[in-house]
Amino acid sequence: MSKLQILDGGTGRELARMGAPFRQPEWSALALIEAPHFVGQVHRAYIDAGADIITTNSYAVVPFHLGEECFAERGAELATLAARLARQEADAAERPIAVAGSLPPVCGSYRPDLVDLERARPVLSVLIAAMAPYVDHWQAETLSALAEAELVAELVADTGKPLWLSFTLADEAPAAPALRSGESVAEAAQLARRLGAGALLFNCSQPEVMQDALAVARAELGDSLPLGVYANAFPPMRADAEANSGLDEIRSDLTPAGYANFARAWAGEGANILGGCCGIGPEHIAELARLRG
Repeated sequence: MSKLQILDGGTGRELARMGAPFRQPEWSALALIEAPHFVGQVHRAYIDAGADIITTNSYAVVPFHLGEECFAERGAELATLAARLARQEADAAERPIAVAGSLPPVCGSYRPDLVDLERARPVLSVLIAAMAPYVDHWQAETLSALAEAELVAELVADTGKPLWLSFTLADEAPAAPALRSGESVAEAAQLARRLGAGALLFNCSQPEVMQDALAVARAELGDSLPLGVYANAFPPMRADAEANSGLDEIRSDLTPAGYANFARAWAGEGANILGGCCGIGPEHIAELARLRG
């Protein structure tokens, strides 16, 4: 197995915990608008905790959160700022830190029924152009359908930077691991290989569903592609959930030690990229960093 890489954790909740401006509808993008120094503080906290990869705070830099008018006027500016802040903290670190350019689901998280590729195309194009000078790889996150991954791969192709694909899984633990669209993890793995992805990950789902997904992905891919997991820490999301509608209650069992227990099982199943999503903070990442030995 290749060397274990540690991703950072969630950004929005950490911004709120630090006292950054934080409300709907702007969500984590509000800090970019009103107090960007907090974004740098979050990146530093994850680097200090042991993360090897930090993620741009661009997940909410979309019309869904900013509104159409604000995105048209300031989307490129805010995406550039998000990427530049991450790059600054990575470059200031005493060890090599990579910057992942977050490319979110444009029409809402966890909602494959809302996927609209024609709406997503111009928004993602703005994010990609703005962040390309600063990021080391693209991280298409919380993908709930295969079509989203295909669009992102098309749009980043000319940047020459690797694309990591990260799918969100059905939390109901179906008989075979599946995306929220109902498409299978096996199909996602096959698509990642066909698109030439640099890694295949699963994120923003319950820790309990990740191990089976890894087993299916490894059966499809062998050791040809790095695999990763960054789960969330809140209860399962309903199929009609509104993305980021509030700060969900955190599961009491997902302490840093409890989350690390899941991560050990993921590593045992072949995951060599580990991190956290919503509700997973620097203290959790510090526990994961200890798994490197």
